[in-house]
Amino acid sequence: MLRMLGMTESMARDPDRHALDGLGILRAVVEAGSFVGAGEALGLTQPAVSRAVARIEERVGVRLFRRTARSIALTDEGRRFYEAIAPHLRAIEEATIEAGSARAEVRGRLRVNVDPGTGQFVLTPRLGQFLAQHPALFVELVVRDRMGDLVREGFDVAVRFGLPEPSALKARLLLRTRVLTCASPGYLAQHGTPRRPRDVEQHACILMRDPSTGSHFGWEFVRGKKVVAVDVKGQLLVNQVGTMLAACLAGQGITQLLELGVREFFADGRLVQVLPAWADETYPLYAYHHAAQPMAAMVRAFLDFVSALAREA
Repeated sequence: MLRMLGMTESMARDPDRHALDGLGILRAVVEAGSFVGAGEALGLTQPAVSRAVARIEERVGVRLFRRTARSIALTDEGRRFYEAIAPHLRAIEEATIEAGSARAEVRGRLRVNVDPGTGQFVLTPRLGQFLAQHPALFVELVVRDRMGDLVREGFDVAVRFGLPEPSALKARLLLRTRVLTCASPGYLAQHGTPRRPRDVEQHACILMRDPSTGSHFGWEFVRGKKVVAVDVKGQLLVNQVGTMLAACLAGQGITQLLELGVREFFADGRLVQVLPAWADETYPLYAYHHAAQPMAAMVRAFLDFVSALAREA
């Protein structure tokens, strides 16, 4: 147990700075019955143990041990002091074991921060297989327009579309998916099909709100190195991918969606791709996690899971 407290000889030289480690050394002395035995248990020299105990005695203002040439024993004050701290040291041992177990076993509560598109099209349809693999894990999936502060708000990991903002978080690029322009067959039958990017400016467009500006995201059409920005207009501005998809399926206009979310609608004919020759624009999907090491097993397992999903996409 005492080795799990991370005690080293360098720490023993400065117990004022490392008070917890000094108390662990005290326990080792009591259990071993000698400074030499405590040193052997901890991988420290006898003088280092003796100095650590002397520092504790100086700190608490009482003599903890009666020393003779052959043995040591707790004084009355030392016994009362040790009996007061022993339960706390046992609690530290239990907490250390618990924390180590959390790093080794995939269990506990995992809070995941996702944007609406990731939640609806990437994670939710496939999350069942991940949960089945880890029955001791509980996942809280929180859908938000903006990531916010993962640390302050208690999130373990985030998976979000878009370029990463500067932060202390670790960002892992999972994939890039194409941005596709689409409409329902009914809308195109009634209003015609755009032949060039600029033609889209004459159509009703379903717009997605940019949370950073409050306006809508701009539209671009990309073919190779050629980029054409268009000035789109529309009467409907939404902030959820699912709402935008529903409006497009209902024939309310042309919109731009990520390929990951619309493949099945193209396959069954409910949506038609508009200007397929101008569909080289891509949008990245990133996973974010705290930089602290070692990483909890549940976070590592989840990152491996979403990485595998990205490879299959």
